[in-house]
Amino acid sequence: MLMRTDPFRELDRLAQQLMGPGTWSKPSAMPMDAYREGDEYVVAFDLPGVTADAIDIDVERNMLTVKAERRPVTKADDVQMELSERPLGVFSRQIVLADTLDTEHIQADYDAGVLTLRIPIAERAKPRKISIGVASGHKEISG
Repeated sequence: MLMRTDPFRELDRLAQQLMGPGTWSKPSAMPMDAYREGDEYVVAFDLPGVTADAIDIDVERNMLTVKAERRPVTKADDVQMELSERPLGVFSRQIVLADTLDTEHIQADYDAGVLTLRIPIAERAKPRKISIGVASGHKEISG
C-alpha cells in the first residue's frame, strides 16, 4: 500500500481529474526552464513518459509551439490500479521568440524525459565593434 504525504500533489491530482486530461483542442501546460548559455538560448521541457514520436515542434515566424501526448500504458487484465497520479493526455506550450534568435537553426534533443531546444542567437544581435572614421584616423568603439 502506498501513502500520500504531499497535500499539494493531491490538490493537483484532484484538479486534473476534474478538468480531465488535456486534449488537442485544450492541452495541459508542461513545465519548462529557459535560460541563455553563451551564444544560445536554451529551453528545456519536462515530458517524462512521452515517446519522441509523440512530440511535435513547430516554429511559425517567432512563435515556437511544442505539443506532446502521453498515452496510457496498456496493462494486463489482472492488474488493479491502486494509485494513479501521472497525468495523461496532450500537453502544449507556446513561446514567443525574440527577433534576435535564429529560428532557422534550432536543435532539439530528447533524453531521459527532457526535451531540450537550443536556439542560436542571431549574428546581427551579437555585440560587435564599429569603427568610426575621423579626420585624424580611425577609432574603434565597443558597443
